[in-house]
Amino acid sequence: MPDATPANRVLVVDDDAGLLRLIEKALKREGFAATILSSGRDATAWLAKNTTDLMLLDLKLQDTEGEELVNQLLAVGRSLPFIIITGQGDERVAVEMMRRGALDYLVKDIEFIEFLPIVVRRALAQVENTRCLAPGEKRARELQMEILEIAEKEQRRIGHDLHDGLGQQLTAIELMCHSLREDLAALPSLEKQAAKMGEFLRETIAQTRSMSRGLSPVRSEPTGLVEALEELATNTRSMGKIRCRIHCLPPVLIEESMVAGHLYRIAQEAVNNALKHGHPSAIIIELSRDNDAVRLRVSDDGQGFSRSRKAGACMGLDVMKHRAAIAGGMLVIESKQGKGVTVNCTVPCKYA
Repeated sequence: MPDATPANRVLVVDDDAGLLRLIEKALKREGFAATILSSGRDATAWLAKNTTDLMLLDLKLQDTEGEELVNQLLAVGRSLPFIIITGQGDERVAVEMMRRGALDYLVKDIEFIEFLPIVVRRALAQVENTRCLAPGEKRARELQMEILEIAEKEQRRIGHDLHDGLGQQLTAIELMCHSLREDLAALPSLEKQAAKMGEFLRETIAQTRSMSRGLSPVRSEPTGLVEALEELATNTRSMGKIRCRIHCLPPVLIEESMVAGHLYRIAQEAVNNALKHGHPSAIIIELSRDNDAVRLRVSDDGQGFSRSRKAGACMGLDVMKHRAAIAGGMLVIESKQGKGVTVNCTVPCKYA
Protein backbone atom coordinates (compact mmCIF):
# COMPACT_ATOMS: atom_id res chain seq x y z
CA MET A 1 0.00 0.00 0.00
CA PRO A 2 1.47 3.42 -0.90
CA ASP A 3 2.98 5.25 2.03
CA ALA A 4 2.66 8.71 0.44
CA THR A 5 -0.26 11.05 1.10
CA PRO A 6 -2.08 13.55 -1.15
CA ALA A 7 -0.32 16.27 0.84
CA ASN A 8 2.90 15.24 -0.90
CA ARG A 9 2.53 17.42 -3.98
CA VAL A 10 5.19 17.05 -6.65
CA LEU A 11 5.66 19.57 -9.45
CA VAL A 12 7.26 18.16 -12.61
CA VAL A 13 8.78 20.53 -15.20
CA ASP A 14 9.92 18.83 -18.43
CA ASP A 15 9.42 19.64 -22.11
CA ASP A 16 9.12 15.98 -23.17
CA ALA A 17 5.34 15.47 -23.37
CA GLY A 18 5.56 11.67 -23.49
CA LEU A 19 7.88 11.46 -20.50
CA LEU A 20 5.69 13.92 -18.57
CA ARG A 21 2.70 11.61 -18.91
CA LEU A 22 4.74 8.60 -17.76
CA ILE A 23 6.05 10.52 -14.74
CA GLU A 24 2.55 11.71 -13.84
CA LYS A 25 1.15 8.15 -13.98
CA ALA A 26 4.05 6.75 -11.94
CA LEU A 27 3.69 9.41 -9.22
CA LYS A 28 -0.09 9.08 -8.97
CA ARG A 29 0.24 5.30 -8.81
CA GLU A 30 2.43 5.76 -5.75
CA GLY A 31 -0.08 8.10 -4.10
CA PHE A 32 1.54 11.46 -4.87
CA ALA A 33 -0.37 14.50 -6.12
CA ALA A 34 1.38 15.45 -9.35
CA THR A 35 1.32 18.68 -11.35
CA ILE A 36 3.05 18.59 -14.76
CA LEU A 37 4.28 21.62 -16.72
CA SER A 38 6.27 21.81 -19.95
CA SER A 39 8.21 25.09 -19.69
CA GLY A 40 10.11 27.30 -17.31
CA ARG A 41 7.69 30.14 -18.02
CA ASP A 42 4.71 28.01 -16.95
CA ALA A 43 6.58 26.84 -13.84
CA THR A 44 7.35 30.42 -12.78
CA ALA A 45 3.72 31.45 -13.24
CA TRP A 46 2.41 28.39 -11.38
CA LEU A 47 4.80 28.83 -8.46
CA ALA A 48 3.74 32.47 -8.11
CA LYS A 49 0.30 31.22 -6.99
CA ASN A 50 0.91 27.71 -5.66
CA THR A 51 3.20 25.72 -3.39
CA THR A 52 4.72 22.28 -3.78
CA ASP A 53 6.55 19.85 -1.53
CA LEU A 54 9.07 18.93 -4.24
CA MET A 55 9.96 19.93 -7.81
CA LEU A 56 11.35 17.62 -10.48
CA LEU A 57 13.15 19.88 -12.95
CA ASP A 58 14.53 19.05 -16.38
CA LEU A 59 18.03 20.44 -16.69
CA LYS A 60 17.48 21.62 -20.29
CA LEU A 61 14.08 23.09 -21.10
CA GLN A 62 13.28 24.59 -24.48
CA ASP A 63 12.72 28.11 -23.14
CA THR A 64 15.35 28.11 -20.37
CA GLU A 65 17.87 25.98 -18.54
CA GLY A 66 16.98 24.40 -15.23
CA GLU A 67 19.86 26.21 -13.54
CA GLU A 68 18.53 29.57 -14.75
CA LEU A 69 15.04 28.80 -13.41
CA VAL A 70 16.51 27.94 -10.00
CA ASN A 71 18.49 31.21 -10.04
CA GLN A 72 15.34 33.18 -10.87
CA LEU A 73 13.47 31.62 -7.97
CA LEU A 74 16.35 32.26 -5.57
CA ALA A 75 16.64 35.87 -6.77
CA VAL A 76 13.06 36.55 -5.62
CA GLY A 77 13.62 34.79 -2.32
CA ARG A 78 11.76 31.63 -3.36
CA SER A 79 13.59 28.49 -2.32
CA LEU A 80 12.02 25.03 -2.68
CA PRO A 81 13.31 21.45 -2.65
CA PHE A 82 14.08 20.11 -6.11
CA ILE A 83 15.47 17.11 -7.98
CA ILE A 84 17.23 17.47 -11.32
CA ILE A 85 16.19 15.39 -14.35
CA THR A 86 19.01 15.08 -16.86
CA GLY A 87 19.93 13.21 -20.00
CA GLN A 88 22.73 10.69 -20.17
CA GLY A 89 26.13 12.37 -20.35
CA ASP A 90 25.07 15.38 -18.27
CA GLU A 91 25.67 13.78 -14.88
CA ARG A 92 28.58 16.15 -14.16
CA VAL A 93 26.30 19.16 -14.55
CA ALA A 94 23.68 17.47 -12.36
CA VAL A 95 26.26 16.98 -9.61
CA GLU A 96 27.13 20.66 -9.87
CA MET A 97 23.42 21.46 -9.41
CA MET A 98 23.44 19.37 -6.24
CA ARG A 99 26.08 21.75 -4.94
CA ARG A 100 23.58 24.48 -5.73
CA GLY A 101 20.93 22.84 -3.55
CA ALA A 102 19.38 19.97 -5.56
CA LEU A 103 18.47 17.04 -3.32
CA ASP A 104 19.21 14.39 -5.97
CA TYR A 105 19.17 13.77 -9.71
CA LEU A 106 17.57 11.28 -12.10
CA VAL A 107 19.03 10.23 -15.44
CA LYS A 108 16.68 9.62 -18.38
CA ASP A 109 17.51 6.00 -19.07
CA ILE A 110 15.61 2.71 -19.20
CA GLU A 111 15.47 2.52 -15.38
CA PHE A 112 14.18 6.08 -14.96
CA ILE A 113 10.54 5.26 -14.13
CA GLU A 114 11.58 2.38 -11.86
CA PHE A 115 13.82 4.59 -9.71
CA LEU A 116 11.53 7.65 -9.80
CA PRO A 117 9.33 6.85 -6.74
CA ILE A 118 12.35 5.71 -4.70
CA VAL A 119 14.23 8.97 -5.30
CA VAL A 120 11.10 11.07 -4.69
CA ARG A 121 10.34 9.32 -1.36
CA ARG A 122 13.95 9.74 -0.27
CA ALA A 123 13.92 13.44 -1.11
CA LEU A 124 10.60 14.03 0.68
CA ALA A 125 11.95 12.22 3.75
CA GLN A 126 14.96 14.56 3.69
CA VAL A 127 12.64 17.57 3.42
CA GLU A 128 10.60 16.34 6.40
CA ASN A 129 13.75 15.80 8.47
CA THR A 130 14.88 19.32 7.63
CA ARG A 131 11.47 20.68 8.63
CA CYS A 132 11.71 18.92 12.00
CA LEU A 133 15.18 20.40 12.56
CA ALA A 134 14.06 23.90 11.56
CA PRO A 135 13.19 25.14 15.10
CA GLY A 136 16.63 24.14 16.39
CA GLU A 137 18.30 25.70 13.36
CA LYS A 138 16.30 28.89 13.91
CA ARG A 139 17.54 29.11 17.50
CA ALA A 140 21.10 28.41 16.34
CA ARG A 141 20.77 31.21 13.80
CA GLU A 142 19.47 33.56 16.52
CA LEU A 143 22.47 32.70 18.69
CA GLN A 144 24.84 33.30 15.76
CA MET A 145 23.20 36.67 15.17
CA GLU A 146 23.58 37.59 18.85
CA ILE A 147 27.27 36.60 18.85
CA LEU A 148 27.96 38.50 15.63
CA GLU A 149 26.07 41.52 16.90
CA ILE A 150 28.20 41.53 20.06
CA ALA A 151 31.34 41.25 17.90
CA GLU A 152 30.16 44.09 15.63
CA LYS A 153 29.40 46.30 18.64
CA GLU A 154 32.85 45.60 20.06
CA GLN A 155 34.45 46.47 16.71
CA ARG A 156 32.48 49.72 16.60
CA ARG A 157 33.57 50.52 20.16
CA ILE A 158 37.23 49.94 19.31
CA GLY A 159 36.83 51.99 16.15
CA HIS A 160 35.30 54.89 18.08
CA ASP A 161 38.01 54.67 20.73
CA LEU A 162 40.68 54.82 18.03
CA HIS A 163 39.04 57.82 16.39
CA ASP A 164 37.91 59.79 19.43
CA GLY A 165 40.64 58.75 21.87
CA LEU A 166 43.96 57.90 20.27
CA GLY A 167 43.25 59.94 17.13
CA GLN A 168 42.55 63.12 19.07
CA GLN A 169 45.61 62.66 21.27
CA LEU A 170 47.83 62.21 18.23
CA THR A 171 46.31 65.34 16.68
CA ALA A 172 47.08 67.29 19.84
CA ILE A 173 50.69 66.05 19.79
CA GLU A 174 50.97 67.08 16.13
CA LEU A 175 49.84 70.62 17.06
CA MET A 176 52.42 70.71 19.84
CA CYS A 177 55.04 69.55 17.36
CA HIS A 178 54.06 72.40 15.01
CA SER A 179 54.42 74.87 17.86
CA LEU A 180 57.81 73.37 18.74
CA ARG A 181 59.00 73.92 15.15
CA GLU A 182 58.23 77.61 15.48
CA ASP A 183 60.16 77.80 18.75
CA LEU A 184 63.13 76.05 17.11
CA ALA A 185 63.25 78.30 14.06
CA ALA A 186 66.63 79.62 15.18
CA LEU A 187 68.04 76.08 15.38
CA PRO A 188 67.71 74.61 11.86
CA SER A 189 68.85 71.07 12.71
CA LEU A 190 66.37 70.70 15.59
CA GLU A 191 63.61 72.41 13.58
CA LYS A 192 64.15 69.85 10.82
CA GLN A 193 63.81 66.97 13.31
CA ALA A 194 60.60 68.49 14.69
CA ALA A 195 59.25 68.78 11.11
CA LYS A 196 60.03 65.10 10.53
CA MET A 197 58.26 64.17 13.76
CA GLY A 198 55.20 66.11 12.57
CA GLU A 199 55.25 64.23 9.28
CA PHE A 200 55.36 60.87 11.05
CA LEU A 201 52.52 61.95 13.31
CA ARG A 202 50.33 62.92 10.32
CA GLU A 203 50.93 59.51 8.75
CA THR A 204 50.08 57.79 12.06
CA ILE A 205 46.88 59.84 12.38
CA ALA A 206 45.85 58.83 8.83
CA GLN A 207 46.51 55.15 9.60
CA THR A 208 44.54 55.39 12.86
CA ARG A 209 41.56 56.93 11.08
CA SER A 210 41.76 54.27 8.37
CA MET A 211 41.78 51.51 11.00
CA SER A 212 38.89 53.15 12.79
CA ARG A 213 36.89 53.34 9.57
CA GLY A 214 37.70 49.73 8.69
CA LEU A 215 36.47 48.45 12.04
CA SER A 216 33.21 50.36 11.76
CA PRO A 217 32.53 51.14 8.07
CA VAL A 218 28.73 51.47 8.42
CA ARG A 219 27.21 54.07 10.70
CA SER A 220 24.32 52.87 12.88
CA GLU A 221 21.85 55.30 11.28
CA PRO A 222 19.36 53.90 8.68
CA THR A 223 21.27 55.75 5.93
CA GLY A 224 24.58 54.20 7.01
CA LEU A 225 24.68 51.42 4.41
CA VAL A 226 24.09 53.74 1.45
CA GLU A 227 26.78 56.13 2.67
CA ALA A 228 29.26 53.30 3.21
CA LEU A 229 28.59 51.84 -0.27
CA GLU A 230 29.09 55.29 -1.83
CA GLU A 231 32.44 55.54 -0.05
CA LEU A 232 33.34 52.02 -1.23
CA ALA A 233 32.61 53.05 -4.83
CA THR A 234 34.63 56.25 -4.43
CA ASN A 235 37.62 54.42 -2.96
CA THR A 236 37.47 51.82 -5.74
CA ARG A 237 37.48 54.53 -8.43
CA SER A 238 40.47 56.19 -6.78
CA MET A 239 42.55 53.02 -7.20
CA GLY A 240 43.01 53.43 -10.94
CA LYS A 241 41.11 53.09 -14.18
CA ILE A 242 38.18 51.14 -12.68
CA ARG A 243 34.75 52.68 -13.19
CA CYS A 244 32.72 51.92 -10.08
CA ARG A 245 29.33 53.43 -9.42
CA ILE A 246 26.37 52.83 -7.13
CA HIS A 247 22.69 52.79 -8.10
CA CYS A 248 20.37 53.40 -5.16
CA LEU A 249 17.32 55.48 -6.01
CA PRO A 250 15.43 56.10 -3.89
CA PRO A 251 17.89 55.73 -1.00
CA VAL A 252 17.38 52.46 0.88
CA LEU A 253 17.04 52.76 4.65
CA ILE A 254 18.14 49.78 6.76
CA GLU A 255 16.97 49.88 10.36
CA GLU A 256 18.93 46.79 11.49
CA SER A 257 22.57 47.84 11.75
CA MET A 258 23.69 44.20 11.89
CA VAL A 259 22.03 43.46 8.54
CA ALA A 260 23.48 46.66 7.07
CA GLY A 261 26.95 45.60 8.23
CA HIS A 262 26.68 42.17 6.60
CA LEU A 263 25.39 43.63 3.32
CA TYR A 264 28.31 46.06 3.26
CA ARG A 265 30.85 43.29 3.89
CA ILE A 266 29.27 41.22 1.09
CA ALA A 267 29.56 44.16 -1.31
CA GLN A 268 33.11 44.83 -0.16
CA GLU A 269 34.12 41.19 -0.69
CA ALA A 270 32.44 41.11 -4.11
CA VAL A 271 34.32 44.24 -5.20
CA ASN A 272 37.63 42.91 -3.84
CA ASN A 273 37.14 39.58 -5.62
CA ALA A 274 36.38 41.38 -8.88
CA LEU A 275 39.52 43.52 -8.60
CA LYS A 276 41.71 40.59 -7.58
CA HIS A 277 40.49 37.89 -9.96
CA GLY A 278 38.32 39.45 -12.68
CA HIS A 279 40.37 42.47 -13.84
CA PRO A 280 37.20 44.39 -14.82
CA SER A 281 36.88 47.84 -16.34
CA ALA A 282 33.58 48.56 -14.57
CA ILE A 283 31.82 47.51 -11.36
CA ILE A 284 28.21 48.39 -10.54
CA ILE A 285 26.79 48.26 -7.00
CA GLU A 286 22.98 48.27 -6.86
CA LEU A 287 20.85 48.49 -3.72
CA SER A 288 17.05 48.43 -3.90
CA ARG A 289 14.03 47.66 -1.77
CA ASP A 290 10.48 46.59 -2.56
CA ASN A 291 7.61 45.30 -0.45
CA ASP A 292 9.25 41.88 -0.08
CA ALA A 293 13.00 42.26 0.24
CA VAL A 294 16.15 44.34 0.22
CA ARG A 295 18.29 43.41 -2.79
CA LEU A 296 22.03 43.98 -3.15
CA ARG A 297 23.61 43.33 -6.54
CA VAL A 298 27.29 43.71 -7.40
CA SER A 299 28.22 43.05 -11.03
CA ASP A 300 31.40 43.46 -13.04
CA ASP A 301 32.46 43.05 -16.67
CA GLY A 302 35.63 41.11 -15.89
CA GLN A 303 36.86 37.66 -16.82
CA GLY A 304 34.32 35.73 -14.75
CA PHE A 305 35.22 32.19 -13.79
CA SER A 306 34.69 28.73 -15.18
CA ARG A 307 32.35 26.12 -13.73
CA SER A 308 35.32 24.16 -12.36
CA ARG A 309 36.66 27.17 -10.49
CA LYS A 310 33.17 27.97 -9.24
CA ALA A 311 32.83 24.45 -7.83
CA GLY A 312 35.99 24.99 -5.81
CA ALA A 313 34.96 28.47 -4.76
CA CYS A 314 37.38 30.41 -2.63
CA MET A 315 36.75 31.08 1.05
CA GLY A 316 35.57 34.60 0.25
CA LEU A 317 32.50 33.28 -1.59
CA ASP A 318 31.69 30.97 1.31
CA VAL A 319 32.00 33.86 3.76
CA MET A 320 29.60 35.95 1.66
CA LYS A 321 27.05 33.12 1.63
CA HIS A 322 27.44 32.71 5.39
CA ARG A 323 26.92 36.42 5.99
CA ALA A 324 23.79 36.39 3.81
CA ALA A 325 22.40 33.41 5.74
CA ILE A 326 23.09 35.03 9.12
CA ALA A 327 21.27 38.17 7.94
CA GLY A 328 18.26 35.97 7.09
CA GLY A 329 18.81 36.18 3.35
CA MET A 330 20.19 34.25 0.43
CA LEU A 331 23.15 34.72 -1.91
CA VAL A 332 23.26 33.69 -5.57
CA ILE A 333 26.44 34.03 -7.64
CA GLU A 334 26.20 34.03 -11.43
CA SER A 335 29.17 33.88 -13.75
CA LYS A 336 30.23 32.84 -17.21
CA GLN A 337 33.85 32.84 -18.19
CA GLY A 338 34.66 36.02 -20.06
CA LYS A 339 31.37 37.69 -19.10
CA GLY A 340 31.97 38.84 -15.54
CA VAL A 341 30.43 37.92 -12.20
CA THR A 342 27.16 39.01 -10.59
CA VAL A 343 26.57 38.63 -6.86
CA ASN A 344 22.92 38.82 -5.81
CA CYS A 345 21.96 39.00 -2.13
CA THR A 346 18.29 39.06 -1.11
CA VAL A 347 17.20 39.74 2.48
CA PRO A 348 13.48 39.69 3.37
CA CYS A 349 12.23 43.06 4.63
CA LYS A 350 11.19 41.55 7.96
CA TYR A 351 14.90 41.17 8.83
CA ALA A 352 16.01 44.59 7.56
